[in-house]
Amino acid sequence: MTALQAITFDLDDTLWDNHGVMLRTEEGHYAWLLEALGMWRATRQEAPLALGYEAGLQDYLARRQQFAKDVPERRGDFTWLRLRALEAQLEAEGLPRSAAILWAAAAMNEFHRLRVQVTPHPEAAGLLAALGERYQLAAITNGNIHLKRQPLAAYFPVAIAAGELLAPKPDHTPFLTALAKMDVAPECAMHVGDSWAEDILPAQELGMLAVWISNDSEQALPPRVHRIAHIKELPGVLERLNG
Repeated sequence: MTALQAITFDLDDTLWDNHGVMLRTEEGHYAWLLEALGMWRATRQEAPLALGYEAGLQDYLARRQQFAKDVPERRGDFTWLRLRALEAQLEAEGLPRSAAILWAAAAMNEFHRLRVQVTPHPEAAGLLAALGERYQLAAITNGNIHLKRQPLAAYFPVAIAAGELLAPKPDHTPFLTALAKMDVAPECAMHVGDSWAEDILPAQELGMLAVWISNDSEQALPPRVHRIAHIKELPGVLERLNG
């Protein structure tokens, strides 16, 4: 077997559980916007927005989805989609363009503040520290977490936000970009992730080793693909490969 030189990692639902984080972030930043905007309008003796929380969230989502359809090259750039959707929503509620831009940006600052409040699996930091002594490490994510502010940032000299490349996984571009930055050929690298479609298949297509974090025991595994239930099992895969 070709010697392994680098390991790339997905982040969300690979190194931490992301569901609760996204729910708190989604609800929290929008509630913050409505409250802060209401207070601002009150100080200016302006009427509160007619926009309610539940209806506003639904409209916000619909606008993001529409922008993703209208500008397909940006479909994976979630920060851009959110900014444009908030700007459009606030303008539709009667805010001047300049105010809509400022308040949308403020809401996204709150979004990112909440988004990085993830709790890595207890084993993650120690595992990455040990792996970093032997392999080059990189993060490749479709999410819009601020990579330099996420809790495990120090372990990833190379960090790729696929949406900002306008090429979200399963596009090969983020994988090839990470490998190029590390100067490592695909056959000398491994990718670890939880999504069969977005992590495992593109890595396999490029000739990388792949480790799928999944409890799906029915899916047949092609050559050079391994399955584990949790990131803490990754050292066992590496031990078997190094045999």
